[in-house]
Amino acid sequence: MVTDGGSVHSSSADPFEALGDPHRRDILRLLSEGDKPVAQIAAALPISRPAVSRHLRLLKQAGLVAEHPQGTRRIYHLEQEGLRAVQAYLEQVWGEAARRFRLYAENTRDAENTDPQ
Repeated sequence: MVTDGGSVHSSSADPFEALGDPHRRDILRLLSEGDKPVAQIAAALPISRPAVSRHLRLLKQAGLVAEHPQGTRRIYHLEQEGLRAVQAYLEQVWGEAARRFRLYAENTRDAENTDPQ
């Protein structure tokens, strides 16, 4: 995943598109508790194991999760670099919005305090 000029992208998939699906967000929540094999992730969700595998593949392409082999199993974990890039983008966008809101609120408060009643 790469950030440049305020945009976040991966060579394969858009992380925000990947985050648009509620099942994929659930998978990220599960992995935030620790590394898990596909079977354990699938057991916690109301979708089939093949569907979980497809969601994991999309999250991996978006740079949000990675896997490593452990015997015959694939263990999935959050990909910190990808998540940090998404977080940095959101902080940039919302940080500017918060700055403008604070400026507006301060100016509104000052205007209210100077109005003769």
